[in-house]
Amino acid sequence: MTYRIEKDSLGEVKVPINHKWGAQTERSRQNFQIGKSTMPLSVVYGLVEIKRAAAVINHALGKLPSEKKEVIVTVCDEILSGKWDDEFPLKIYQTGSGTQSNMNSNEVIAHLCQEKGVNIHPNDDVNMSQSSNDTFPTAMHIGAVVELAPLFVELDQWLDILNELEKTNKDIIKIGRTHLQDATPLTFGQEISGWKMMIIKAKEFLKTSSESLHCLTIGGTAVGTGLNAPEGFDVAMAKEIANHTGFPFKTEENKFYGLTSHSGLSFTHGAMRALAGDLMKIANDVRWLASGPRAGLGEINIPENEPGSSIMPGKVNPTQAEALTMVACQVMGNDTTIQVASSQGNFELNVYKPVIIANFLESVELLTEAMLSFRIHCLNGLEANVESMTQGVENSLMLVTALSPHIGYEKCAEVAKLAHKEKLSLEEAVLKLNYATLEEFRKWVKPETMV
Repeated sequence: MTYRIEKDSLGEVKVPINHKWGAQTERSRQNFQIGKSTMPLSVVYGLVEIKRAAAVINHALGKLPSEKKEVIVTVCDEILSGKWDDEFPLKIYQTGSGTQSNMNSNEVIAHLCQEKGVNIHPNDDVNMSQSSNDTFPTAMHIGAVVELAPLFVELDQWLDILNELEKTNKDIIKIGRTHLQDATPLTFGQEISGWKMMIIKAKEFLKTSSESLHCLTIGGTAVGTGLNAPEGFDVAMAKEIANHTGFPFKTEENKFYGLTSHSGLSFTHGAMRALAGDLMKIANDVRWLASGPRAGLGEINIPENEPGSSIMPGKVNPTQAEALTMVACQVMGNDTTIQVASSQGNFELNVYKPVIIANFLESVELLTEAMLSFRIHCLNGLEANVESMTQGVENSLMLVTALSPHIGYEKCAEVAKLAHKEKLSLEEAVLKLNYATLEEFRKWVKPETMV
């Protein structure tokens, strides 16, 4: 491989000639060969949004010449288009402040500017008025907000299909279950309405918590004091980033908080963890209700997407439910990592930033894609097995609950036990015990009035 020589404060470094990064990026690339996961591109793009905005604001404040501002903006737009994605190779497990990824963006931007004939210094020009300590947490928030947008769209898609399923199944009566045991009846539409409300609440929780991510720490520089940043830089930067991205970003009022605490990301991921828990419940309900087809509950039919066994011909499994529940497990694991890492803000800086945002973004991506997959390949074809649901209601002993106001709890328990022991219907057991007439039983025990 052919190399070129780059220099930094520690000396000379060999950099592959076909790449655009500089000495500090290469040092990190060599020193942190840990795992296969690289810094998420949404964080890289967040950093580039900052560099673009800084060029505009530093120029407006008279600190950066027009020629330099124009070329930096042009190069940043190229990077944001995806043209130079391969120039950001650094691993997640690097310096805990994200300094090396910040310098990666500075160096690539400077190198591309120089290729356009303008001499740009990565620190003095691209990183002007900034520190890694305020750019990286700002990029974390930008990346998180941008990546959350498709998840909100998917939540709305789920609400549409669940609302339709609720309406379609509003008159189908089935037996309820508590403790995995037979309970009183409800409609399948009512059961689905519970799923729908979970998604409604999840969206509310996520929207409320993610509003904290609109606050940007840029302008705090090294420790939160704003050293080397001009007055008003923080407010102007947040406004410029908001204008360019279309999201309502604003400046974080307390930069000391913004550098050392990631409670906003922690709080927002908590909402995603709650969503994962509800998705686990919905997916498990679906696979329990679809179990069988002959030796299980068999109350619903779900799409048959692929063969389920390499040894049992004709077997079809609830694979979308399995995928979604595995994603839920991963999100819960990510939450543990994020909560522990977020607790490690020592003095003026939390130095677990890369692992926090990497896990956060993985959760967003997994939830969005798993919900999309489950919606298209499972919910979209979910149908009630009316015959099975009706049979379950007719055979249930818990319809005896409707008799309780008329003959009392103790006699109802006796009826249920007799019916179960002697394999009688409730009607037969009531008549055998002489606790009600046939006319009274049929008047009192009507599943359609119990829902």
